Amino acid sequence: MKIPTAAGFVTLMLFCLVHAEICPLSCICKPLGEMKGWLVDCSSKGLKEVPALSVSTRKLYLQNNSMTTVRAGAFDNLRKLEEVNVSDNPWNCDCDILYLKLWLEDFSESSIANVICATPASNERKPLSQLSGNELDSCRKSLPIKCLDFFWRDLALITFAVLVLILTLCTEAHDCLLCMERQICIFVQKW
Repeated sequence: MKIPTAAGFVTLMLFCLVHAEICPLSCICKPLGEMKGWLVDCSSKGLKEVPALSVSTRKLYLQNNSMTTVRAGAFDNLRKLEEVNVSDNPWNCDCDILYLKLWLEDFSESSIANVICATPASNERKPLSQLSGNELDSCRKSLPIKCLDFFWRDLALITFAVLVLILTLCTEAHDCLLCMERQICIFVQKW
């Protein structure tokens, strides 16, 4: 039985639409079996950035492209990913590379093993896995965490909690003053 031309066209369009959501335009995608996800091969395509990828991507090949960095969060939705290759790209190993470095370290040692820095000159030809705080020292300025701010905030919260505790132990204002005086007296007597 032949499919009518209009129905065949609609079927083809739906297939192309679904395939486009799974496979970036410049990449080659292959199913890994029924309900097992996709192999997405974007190697040697001259890509400068990671394309939008389907959550069903299991194997991702991005080697031999022109990528210098990866935007933060680019791989976060790829929870089914089992294999990734990002080697042979001219990686710019400055502060912007931190996301990729930390993500690859969490993903697998073999994935980060062949990632080599191209720039800046101080990190040229160094493996990304071997970059330490010394090489990425300037990144501290861009990190929003200030330990001293946390210290003062925590100290204020602890002080407030102690005052609330003392006030809840004392039921009436008069008892509270006596309670506080006793605490101070006990504290002074110990010294």
